[in-house]
Amino acid sequence: MADPRGFLNVEAQKPTPRPIHLRLRDYDEIYHSMPAESTRAQATRCMDCGIPFCHTGCPLGNRIPDWNDLVHRNRWKDALKALHDTNNFPEFTGKTCPAPCEASCVLALNGAPVTIKTIEQAIVDRGWEEDWIKPEPPKHATGKSVGVIGSGPAGLAAAQQLRRAGHAVTVYERDDRPGGLLTYGIPDFKMAKLYVTRRIAQMEAEGVTFVLNADIGKGVDPQEIRHKHDALLLTVGAMKPRELDIPGRQLNGVVQAMTFLTAQNRRGFGDQLPEDTITATGKNVIIIGGGDTAADCLGTCHRQGAKSVLQLDYNPCPPENANPDTPWPLWPKILRITPAHEEGGKRDWQIKTKSFVGDDAGNVTELHAVRVHQYFDDDGDRQFEELHGSEIVFPCDLLLLAIGFSGPEPALPKQLGLAMTEGGAIAVKKPYATSVDGVFAAGDCRRGQSLVVWAIAEGREAARHIDEYLTAQPSRLRGRDLPLGVVHAG
Repeated sequence: MADPRGFLNVEAQKPTPRPIHLRLRDYDEIYHSMPAESTRAQATRCMDCGIPFCHTGCPLGNRIPDWNDLVHRNRWKDALKALHDTNNFPEFTGKTCPAPCEASCVLALNGAPVTIKTIEQAIVDRGWEEDWIKPEPPKHATGKSVGVIGSGPAGLAAAQQLRRAGHAVTVYERDDRPGGLLTYGIPDFKMAKLYVTRRIAQMEAEGVTFVLNADIGKGVDPQEIRHKHDALLLTVGAMKPRELDIPGRQLNGVVQAMTFLTAQNRRGFGDQLPEDTITATGKNVIIIGGGDTAADCLGTCHRQGAKSVLQLDYNPCPPENANPDTPWPLWPKILRITPAHEEGGKRDWQIKTKSFVGDDAGNVTELHAVRVHQYFDDDGDRQFEELHGSEIVFPCDLLLLAIGFSGPEPALPKQLGLAMTEGGAIAVKKPYATSVDGVFAAGDCRRGQSLVVWAIAEGREAARHIDEYLTAQPSRLRGRDLPLGVVHAG
């Protein structure tokens, strides 16, 4: 425990955001780093709660009280080791995780929780600044080879773990840069690409091989890749976007959110894009969806100079502070205000889109919708009823669909002969092992659309099971047995 009275004597403090009028001019990160002494003070708020419920909120099993105590004692290098013991990439989670651990903190029962994510980020930032983070190549080679298809957080975590166990690891990525959605899905103002590129460099120094522009299942035969390796791990994400099968979907200006975000991230790299690549500049934009991807689109639209931005959600507006349906220590379903929402735009709730309408040139000009009422049927299932006479028309020049993903793209699993779940995910017959011997799956393609923290946790756990498969003995890799169901919330 850091300080038995720290939670009484120290007020919760979070990093200071840059002023809105300044940050809207660029794509630099939003928050300033906290001074080391301020971070140490925040660590003292971690109390002797007996049972650290923060562990229940963290899929990685991060030893949160341990590294809080070490930061308080100014033992930053030891805190970094404790953090890396359970998380290969703390900066990824520190920047992108919604922090279910903080929602599970005992202090969240009646006040502000320990600022766990901020402390985590400070630890790993200190590690890079002090040059404590070094490549860790294996001391011995096993003679076994693993192919990892997909270089998002699940694939990177698994690849690093397997390489450190002594296996030869090749990561296949269909894009021209590794990182998956970390590179092309998350905006720079949320997480700078530096955090990804330096971890890739670390892994390459450890001996991980990255093969880019390798679209397995389309340009490359997956059976050929399978036979090159002793084991194959699929971490291809859930990249099949959900669609709105309604009139007008084919109109110009109705765009999937990931297409829009990827284009902006490519601009950030300095890539040359076609002149007709979509932007929000000077347009009335409507974003359909209420999750993180929608918020990322919102912040990007602000920076591109949209004329107006409206975010529509099918669901009712959640309560602001507490929700009796998700009591502590569960992840609370409450109204969340992201930095992008603070920057501008409007939100409307309980809106069902009925059609898109365009002009003679085929460009979208209007969204036609109706308001809905949520209720629960006799079986307790949620239903929506359209309200008669509530039809509404929204003018727009650009529509971004940010309504989630339905599973992995089907070509690769089909060519490998993998069994699938009814929901469209890759099925496993035992932890992370698919229906085909020697082929494993982890991350969103197995469990459904989820968080970066879950992806890293799944990658680490899959690596442990693959290591046991290859060596026929208990793995020495650290992992945490995780439930095989789909993530609940967060």
